[in-house]
Amino acid sequence: MLRVHFTADDLARVRVAAAPDPLWEIATSFQALIGADAPLLFDEWRRLVRPRVGPVYGLLAALLPPQGYFPDFLTPDLRGSFDLAHAVDTVLGTPRIRLRGDLARLAASPVRPRPLPPRTRALADGEPAALRGLGAVLHAYHRQALAPFWPRIRAQVDADRAVRARAVLEGGTDGLLAGFRPVLRWQPPVLEADYPVDRELRLGGRGLLLQPSFFCLRRPLTLALADLTPVLVYPIQHTPGWARAGGGTVGAGGGVELGALIGRTRAAILEDVVTGRTTGELAERFGISGAAVSQHTAILRRAGLLLSVRHSKNVLHTITPTGLALLDGGQASV
Repeated sequence: MLRVHFTADDLARVRVAAAPDPLWEIATSFQALIGADAPLLFDEWRRLVRPRVGPVYGLLAALLPPQGYFPDFLTPDLRGSFDLAHAVDTVLGTPRIRLRGDLARLAASPVRPRPLPPRTRALADGEPAALRGLGAVLHAYHRQALAPFWPRIRAQVDADRAVRARAVLEGGTDGLLAGFRPVLRWQPPVLEADYPVDRELRLGGRGLLLQPSFFCLRRPLTLALADLTPVLVYPIQHTPGWARAGGGTVGAGGGVELGALIGRTRAAILEDVVTGRTTGELAERFGISGAAVSQHTAILRRAGLLLSVRHSKNVLHTITPTGLALLDGGQASV
């Protein structure tokens, strides 16, 4: 059980990350790739990615076991910047004392199937060649396993943020934290979650960063060291078939009118869901039935232009990066 203890100052400093964190996605996706208990919704992704990931990623296998502790230095505080190059540079700038401490903790983990390979000693010593090798592996893994799917990952995280924004508008921070059930359970002033070990995290006025993660499996994650910036990584909803759908961008191009391209009502719906709308809100705004809205949103969803996630008793529709690119390339008219 994980128990996160809040003060009044902490409640005023709760925030939801603006984008998926590339380092947390590297860590959690690699664990999903090599683990035996990843949900079925990742099967297609694993089938597509595994042939690309060969023995060169032995270092990641050593640092990111499918269960248990992995080093905190692999997921540092990016201070609001989610650029991959900046993220990897932050990892490579980890002080040597942190490298040694984290890798010693990893080596001592009771669930490790085998000792750490000798090359991790050079990493623990902060040797430049070892750090450059780690940076190259992080970039290569992201390029092969995540980058082809990143627009879809980003769209799902954006959809989750729309759900969280609604919760804040309807109930403030209390409503936000209460809206994470069943993954997180808000019993003021404590946030509880299932966790592999008993852990008490006291925020002490530092606040909490809630980091949505596409590849986080079933239960939330947090850093092992209590003196680091408090972060709670939580799993989000997924659209079935997301790996097959890919996530490339398109544009209307050539000055084609968007309404002529996808239909006037669907063009208007797509433009309206930029900030997130429920089925009922769309029906009221456009004077059509809920069934008609569901038909239109289903077509837009199959085209990869829109995502739908459940929010309480409603379904919330949000635009994808592909949909935004289409809006930018065409002139919508209702």
